[in-house]
Amino acid sequence: MSAAPAYNEDKGGSAGPGEPEYGHDPASGGIFSSDYKRHDDLKAMLDTNKDSLKLEAMKRIVAMIARGKNASDLFPAVVKNVACKNIEVKKLVYVYLVRYAEEQQDLALLSISTFQRGLKDPNQLIRASALRVLSSIRVPIIVPIMMLAIKEAASDMSPYVRKTAAHAIPKLYSLDSDQKDQLIEVIEKLLADKTTLVAGSVVMAFEEVCPERIDLIHKNYRKLCNLLIDVEEWGQVVIISMLTRYARTQFLSPTQNESLLEENSEKAFYGSEEDEAKGPGSEEAASTALPTRKPYVMDPDHRLLLRNTKPLLQSRSAAVVMAVAQLYFHLAPKAEVGVIAKALVRLLRSHSEVQYVVLQNVATMSIKRRGMFEPYLKSFYIRSTDPTQIKILKLEVLTNLANETNIPTVLREFQTYIRSMDKDFVAATIQAIGRCATNIGRVRDTCLNGLVQLLSNRDELVVAESVVVIKKLLQMQPAQHGEIIKHLAKLTDNIQVPMARASILWLIGEYCEHVPRIAPDVLRKMAKSFTAEEDIVKLQVINLAAKLYLTNSKQTKLLTQYVLSLAKYDQNYDIRDRARFTRQLIVPSEQGGALSRHAKKLFLAPKPAPVLESSFKDRDHFQLGSLSHLLNAKATGYQELPDWPEEAPDPSVRNVEVPEWTKCSNREKRKEKEKPFYSDSEGESGPTESADSGEEMGRAGKWPSRLDPSPVCPLSSSEQSEEEGKKKKMKKRKKVPEGQEGGSSSDEGSDSSSSSSESEMTSETEEEQVEPASWRKKTVTLGSMALSKPISLWLSFIIMCLVCPTVTPPSVQPVSPPTVVSTSLAADLEGLTLTDSPLVPSLLSPVSGAGRQELLHRVAGEGLAVDYTFSRQPFSGDPHMVSVHIHFSNSSDTPIKGLHVGTPKLPPGISIQEFPEIESLAPGESTTVVMGINFCDSTQAANFQLCTQTRQFYVSIQPPVGELMAPVFLSENEFKKEQAKLTGMNEITEKLTLPDTCRSDHIVVQKVTATANLGRVPCGTSDEYRFAGRTLTSGSLVLLTLDTRPTGAAQLTVNSEKMVIGTMLVKDVVQALTQ
Repeated sequence: MSAAPAYNEDKGGSAGPGEPEYGHDPASGGIFSSDYKRHDDLKAMLDTNKDSLKLEAMKRIVAMIARGKNASDLFPAVVKNVACKNIEVKKLVYVYLVRYAEEQQDLALLSISTFQRGLKDPNQLIRASALRVLSSIRVPIIVPIMMLAIKEAASDMSPYVRKTAAHAIPKLYSLDSDQKDQLIEVIEKLLADKTTLVAGSVVMAFEEVCPERIDLIHKNYRKLCNLLIDVEEWGQVVIISMLTRYARTQFLSPTQNESLLEENSEKAFYGSEEDEAKGPGSEEAASTALPTRKPYVMDPDHRLLLRNTKPLLQSRSAAVVMAVAQLYFHLAPKAEVGVIAKALVRLLRSHSEVQYVVLQNVATMSIKRRGMFEPYLKSFYIRSTDPTQIKILKLEVLTNLANETNIPTVLREFQTYIRSMDKDFVAATIQAIGRCATNIGRVRDTCLNGLVQLLSNRDELVVAESVVVIKKLLQMQPAQHGEIIKHLAKLTDNIQVPMARASILWLIGEYCEHVPRIAPDVLRKMAKSFTAEEDIVKLQVINLAAKLYLTNSKQTKLLTQYVLSLAKYDQNYDIRDRARFTRQLIVPSEQGGALSRHAKKLFLAPKPAPVLESSFKDRDHFQLGSLSHLLNAKATGYQELPDWPEEAPDPSVRNVEVPEWTKCSNREKRKEKEKPFYSDSEGESGPTESADSGEEMGRAGKWPSRLDPSPVCPLSSSEQSEEEGKKKKMKKRKKVPEGQEGGSSSDEGSDSSSSSSESEMTSETEEEQVEPASWRKKTVTLGSMALSKPISLWLSFIIMCLVCPTVTPPSVQPVSPPTVVSTSLAADLEGLTLTDSPLVPSLLSPVSGAGRQELLHRVAGEGLAVDYTFSRQPFSGDPHMVSVHIHFSNSSDTPIKGLHVGTPKLPPGISIQEFPEIESLAPGESTTVVMGINFCDSTQAANFQLCTQTRQFYVSIQPPVGELMAPVFLSENEFKKEQAKLTGMNEITEKLTLPDTCRSDHIVVQKVTATANLGRVPCGTSDEYRFAGRTLTSGSLVLLTLDTRPTGAAQLTVNSEKMVIGTMLVKDVVQALTQ
């Protein structure tokens, strides 16, 4: 590449504005490029003193990584820029390091000291990124360093850094579980954090590391309940799930003694001293006098949880609504559970995936709490556009909700569903009719008559399912339905479904006394076709013969012996064994055993009628909303929902006392005596206000009238990072501990409001620089640098004084000039040797796909010739689109004006990003434009119109299957791991013979990558080739393996979730290799 001198210019390239620099892009080299120094230009840009060039280089490197290119050989050049002053460069450097820290562990270990220095950077984003990189290095030798870093970050001034520390805890625990005790100490510290940004992350760490340590939650329970409304959605789901399990261990069941339910009044929310004093005594009295049990009184903390989660039913996140719904189902009194029904019905308007999960949980809830969903019965009516899984779940819910009042409406719905073309759905509907008939006695005859009418249906599957259900219903009242049994007997000549034939034979044999004339004739017909029947039918024929032999031996003795003789020589050993067993049991012999005398009792014993139950009946022992409940099997990592305690544990463990270190002066001591943090007196009103009225007060930004501001007023995230540089100087004058930077700790409501504003400020600015705008100048002289910080310090002090008049002015001292980057960085990189692996150049895929293809012939286009090529470069407008280069040539004598794409009529899912209109194309002139097409992972053609000012031409672009994917870089272990997940139906294998001209590595790789846009994966053996890619639209992995033999025999294997794409890809690659 000869573009290196162009990088000496400020813009770093020679292309015009707005044009993509494909020629200069270092990631656009082919896999057979002989230029092994293609990254030298990037290294030169990273070594310059210009931040603009460094930023450009890092953007290109991150773009390479995003495309799956291997950029590991740039590690030394990139890591040197960790100390760069430019924040944007620094952030991209850490993005790179997070990507390669786990793969390039040896290289990352060489720069541990650099990351440790990053942990003390003034910028909170850099500190968090350094910790993230450090925790991504999965090497046990640095566990002590990671532990120290997490402990320091847990005490950081920035809530964003503390959040990152919480994320790092599970990573360290998975690396070394022996650190559990120390990590629990960090978790305990972070649980006491008052900011909403940290709450969700630390609870997740708690669930991963020590979910059994419920004692860590006691002191933070009320705080978590109050902060819940302001936590991000991901954190809300985690906290609600944890609090559900906590409440099941700490409170009494609200459903016990439901008729005597008594709620505390609102004024006694946290109880009074008198209640607490007489509480233990009353519990003892209740336990001694069991017959006169004390009425249930809900714990105030239990009520706090229910009240603070109720507003989240209106959340925009389906996961949060589902989490609150399962909390109410498991924790709330029966009278209050109904509030979740409307929220769950609202979720049924979401995507089909959300509907599936919600309906699974509704089906479980509707078994125990039927009345909750009865007002919304019509919301569960089935639409023709619903997928089969959704239809069956809605059918389950409708069946659970059916009662004597609404059964006519439900049966009318079922009558419509039976006409559906979806056979699985029709079968499920017939089973639902059977369940309704079982559960509601007065409609049993109606349902039975309806099912009998279905026996004349043309569809054999409908008839077969009806027979199975009728069999179960007839067992309840067999004497009243002899005619139905006769009607079923006549169907044996027509029904061919084995299960249905077996059901009819069982019915005739079980109730043969009701059809004494028909049963022997049915046995005669079955004996004629015995050898051609299925195994399940043969077993029932043997049973029928045995029962008729015992009840009507005169007519059926010879038939029975004939059937048993046929079964004696059957191929299936189960049938042979059954025939021998039956013969010895029913046919008397000289050595007849004791069982022969009881044969009639064995075969003709009265049998209980079957109970048709819902498949969701016993699923409620799993926590609703969990993966285990969805699968109806215990998943890895699932934590059982605890049972309610018999006696309520001591509620005083959740009371919070003010520790000594928060009392800074006599004046503050007096304040704390007046308003303790969670004292008994505040228990009646304080948290109630913080849960109800405290939100409005906090959001209005006003101090409560009963509060005295602490000596340190709340800081925004930018002010916090600005003040960190002067932390030591300010400590002498503030005399206030670090734990109070969020505001006064005497009121929980103000804490939640200030922390919510702080978390919002941090989340909005985490992608920007934290310093004021005056610090963002690229060129700052030493004098201005020395003056700007004292001035900004005075400005921030003036702002602080306007809010908190108790702050004393800081002493202004000249700031020392920033030190130049230490030369110790070179020492950190000593001994860093990188050897270019011969596999690296072969990991990249070709830049362009197949050659030019004709889109419009010049004769048909009246002088306009149009060709197109698949460039295999990412489309800038949308990464899910295929980039297509359109080449226009004007071979006519007149200019062609107004070239553009007309309104396309595309199949569902396919979309087009049109190219800009070409105003004029002169005679003999050619031009190329880029357009993007989202083929939606299919080879359907994209049909559109090419329009000029005078004509319209209908054209079509159909992609080869190999152009629907982009290469991805995987290591050998990752490839094997992903391949193991894509087996069975996701694996397509084809055997082929390679010609003599296609047995060298170069030719094989060239033909495969020319056919499909895949990246080469390293392989330890020389006779195996591996390639990997992802489909552009869905991102599904496509793994291709070619196993060759010296004789030319080969086996091609493609693993992909997209079975259609895999099949077509195998066909194309085999054709390319065998030509």
